[in-house]
Amino acid sequence: MRRLAELLPWFRPYRSRVAAGIASILGAAAFGLAAPLLLGGAVDALEAAPSRATVARYAGLLLGVALLQGVFNFLQRRILVAVSRQIEFDLRNEYFTHLARLPAAFYQKHRIGDLLARSSSDLGAVRMVCGPAIMYATHTVATAAGALAAMLWIDPALTGVSLVAAPLLAAATRLFGERIHRRYEVVQREFAALSARAQENLAGVRVVRAYAREATERSAFEERNRAYLAAALRLARWQSAFHPLLQLLVGVGFVAVLGFGGARVIQGAISLGDFVAFHFFLGKLVWPTIAVGWVMNLAQRAAASWLRLREVLDVAPAIADPATPRLPDAPAGAVRFAGVDFAFRPDAPAVLAGIEVDVAAGAVVGIVGPTGAGKSTLLALLPRLVDPPPGTVFLDGVDVRDWPLARLRAEIAMVPQESFLFSATVAENVAVGRPEATRAEIEEVVRRAGLAHDLAALPRGLDTPVGERGLTLSGGQKQRVALARALLREPRILLLDDALSAVDARTEAAVLAGLGTAFRGRTVFVVAHRLSTLAAADLILVLDRGRIVERGTHAELVARGGLYARLDRMQRLEDELAVAAG
Repeated sequence: MRRLAELLPWFRPYRSRVAAGIASILGAAAFGLAAPLLLGGAVDALEAAPSRATVARYAGLLLGVALLQGVFNFLQRRILVAVSRQIEFDLRNEYFTHLARLPAAFYQKHRIGDLLARSSSDLGAVRMVCGPAIMYATHTVATAAGALAAMLWIDPALTGVSLVAAPLLAAATRLFGERIHRRYEVVQREFAALSARAQENLAGVRVVRAYAREATERSAFEERNRAYLAAALRLARWQSAFHPLLQLLVGVGFVAVLGFGGARVIQGAISLGDFVAFHFFLGKLVWPTIAVGWVMNLAQRAAASWLRLREVLDVAPAIADPATPRLPDAPAGAVRFAGVDFAFRPDAPAVLAGIEVDVAAGAVVGIVGPTGAGKSTLLALLPRLVDPPPGTVFLDGVDVRDWPLARLRAEIAMVPQESFLFSATVAENVAVGRPEATRAEIEEVVRRAGLAHDLAALPRGLDTPVGERGLTLSGGQKQRVALARALLREPRILLLDDALSAVDARTEAAVLAGLGTAFRGRTVFVVAHRLSTLAAADLILVLDRGRIVERGTHAELVARGGLYARLDRMQRLEDELAVAAG
């Protein structure tokens, strides 16, 4: 429960509104406590001198009290529920922003479905403790304190008898609260696992259908759903037993008051009006007693959910802005890799070793090598998608770790092999990096990316929705949309990580021919498996097991007869076989 104190800073911007909400609660409690006093006074007044005037006077007073209590009840809900929604808004923004700063390694350990469950179900539980729980807890304390004070004023001995069940109430609240907390944690874990299973199946629906896995996946989902149901029912059993038990214990107090209090009235120790008022005050303790259990339930849920949210929020971003940023005097696009040795973890084998290369501004550099040679990792170091060791990767003479992160990435556009498209139109996906781009600019980069012919076949051209993750487009079309997106940024450095692997050789040649003007004046790194695409590169780096084993132009490397030449011969043979088969 101490974890919930960590939420206090989130209330700071809304202190005045929270104070107004609590003042409204106290006003509602005060007018609510005035009603029993008026009823007791009415009974005594009618017993002494019954008249219609007396009834009318007390009826008017009770109506006025009820009206004022209703006004304050409305205000407390209007203010505090709104504050809880605002805090939920702030927390959700912070959670999303934090997720966007976390490295790719984090997402290799956490499933998307689980992260989504934390942002919905867990955040909803935290919201309940930031508004409704505070509202009911404050109202409970104020009402209970006022009612107890009034009961002691009426008859201390009768008050002591009415509280005979209080120790049992405290014990039941503690016992049930602990068990509800543990079972709610299990429910949230099962819900996260269920969400992750559903998300993976919906995202991979093509694979599921292609391999006829519908029945298997449906069975696995049903099993996961059954586990969630079992956990939810275990929680429901404890919750459903909690409130009836509280009501039973409160009923014991009423029986004790009826017996002992009736005797006190007969003895003349208290008046009938006081006895009636005492009963109403005791009734005022019934809802607080039940509310204590409900608030404890909310608090236990929120504590479990806040712990799950903190597990994500406490993960420090591995890549952050430098403490003292630096920028080059004259940005041009020159890149230097100075003895790069890189591994993803200290205990993992090196992915890159001894990478030394200077790339002049405006040069086109090809990178080739077998699968797993470290080509994509080398490119990822430049925009700090993964962090290079200090003093090893430089852009225009400044260590990339010293660049402001946003400024560094604004200079670089990267087209990965696996292109991600948003559920929007083609034009909106192209303009992700420059939403203010004109229609003419979008059409120009689409033409350069070799996508103009494909757009003619789409029902609405650039305004065609592509579906979730570009579901309606082919792999080659998605890659060219991503390429157009990068070109629209007009970056100083362009990184193409096998960006045309899903298109045929003829289309690739046409696209590369159209990119001639786009490459001019930019530093370009091209990872490619088709070596013919690198024929015009100023420099080609051949990587093998994380090391540069060859470097030079296409003609130089072919003449050298090394790994590059062998890869070139194999590719030519494959092309000849493909032509023969055709």
